Amino acid sequence: MKSSGKWAQAQSILKDFEEKCGTPISKLKQVADAMTVEMHAGLASEGGSKLKMIISYVDNLPTGDEKGLFYALDLGGTNFRVLRVHLGGKEHRVVKQEFEEVSIPPHLMTGSSDALFDYIAEALAKFVATESEGLHFSPDRQRELGFTFSFPVRQTSISSGTLIKWTKGFSIEDAVNSSNLYSYFAVGQDVVGELTKAMERIGLDMRVTALVNDTIGTLAGGRYNNPDVVAAVILGTGTNAAYVERAHAIPKWHGLLPKSGDMVINMEWGNFRSSHLPISEYDQALDTESLNPGEQIFEKMISGMYLGEVVRRVLYKMADEAAFFGDTIPEKLKIPFILRTPHMSAMHQDTSPDLKIVATKLKDILEISNTSLKMRKVIVELCDIVATRGARLSAAGIAGILKKIGRDTLKDGEKQKSVVSLDGGLYEHYTKFRTCMENTLTELLGEEVSENIIIEHSNDGSGIGAALLAASHSQYIGIDES
Repeated sequence: MKSSGKWAQAQSILKDFEEKCGTPISKLKQVADAMTVEMHAGLASEGGSKLKMIISYVDNLPTGDEKGLFYALDLGGTNFRVLRVHLGGKEHRVVKQEFEEVSIPPHLMTGSSDALFDYIAEALAKFVATESEGLHFSPDRQRELGFTFSFPVRQTSISSGTLIKWTKGFSIEDAVNSSNLYSYFAVGQDVVGELTKAMERIGLDMRVTALVNDTIGTLAGGRYNNPDVVAAVILGTGTNAAYVERAHAIPKWHGLLPKSGDMVINMEWGNFRSSHLPISEYDQALDTESLNPGEQIFEKMISGMYLGEVVRRVLYKMADEAAFFGDTIPEKLKIPFILRTPHMSAMHQDTSPDLKIVATKLKDILEISNTSLKMRKVIVELCDIVATRGARLSAAGIAGILKKIGRDTLKDGEKQKSVVSLDGGLYEHYTKFRTCMENTLTELLGEEVSENIIIEHSNDGSGIGAALLAASHSQYIGIDES
């Protein structure tokens, strides 16, 4: 057992950290207000805010009336998915969906983008060939495809966009895998144009009708199932949000106002920052040593990529300055990102009386055995501090979006429901994070307003969402379904 002096030292490191991470409601309201202010600034002018507030050109979200056969391509890492969705309109909804996952061979990672897109087009053509009888298109009708491209793109229309430089805080695996994937797209290259040329080269008659990112796909999938959906948030390895804005409230929009009057905005909210964020020395060090210092500050406090790493950094300090794990610092504890958020959530949610899971994780991941129950309890507390801060800040972000669109107050006698679609592994699998976030949102908005705010899990938006957007932006809309 460590001396009481060392134990007190460890406790004081933990208490200090807890204070720095404090998120009282007064502070969260300041964060929510700052989010709203930055949203206004980002909509007013390009580069007007840390929030990019990208105009997606999606002005028709799916209604449920869509009919026909639509394809989607979801490209975001070292593999991609091709999907086919048969939509049957209001009565039958999604009649059938099929998909296939394809991994990209390593030799294509370093090749030209032509070779990559040829490979993708071939996979699409093979998949199209498996269409069942009775679903074939009339010969005069092109197949239509929604393309989810999970890299930062500057949209130029609903179905075209050029690659922006590497801005996302991709995960370490992604950065390793995708920097290769990234290298074969030239910055400024039109991704839809490249895919279209590849399809033409092999005689596949298919048109890309929507280019979207996964967050907008999630919004579309959510809206298809529920007309009250107003926003979507992804809380996974990374994080982002998108929402429906009134087109006339976008000063930087210089085009014609869309018929619907609506425009979906891709916020890229991971890049939000504010003096009100409770940033600790550990967050600052993590940021300084990251692949994108000074960027994605909000993401580094709330997303699955980083939560476990913040925990590791605090543990390292406790090991170093308070000999928390004995006289030497465990070697494995020195390795950045060795403690993943799934490990953290397993420890945090350990309900066994002797915290057996915590002991197992420490042994398996960090090669630390012989921990006392008292030590394991400290580790659970540390996980709780980091997860709680992340969950509460996420809730503040959502409150900021609801405030921007006027859904944060009760209008006289109005019982307008507002639904936010959520997706991502962090939200889905880290129960304590999810519960804390939902409770905090209620606390921020008040009981009465909260009765009309619903958080809904929208599964696999990036896949089916893209196919739904291809349908709602189809070139054949308005032509009678034969």
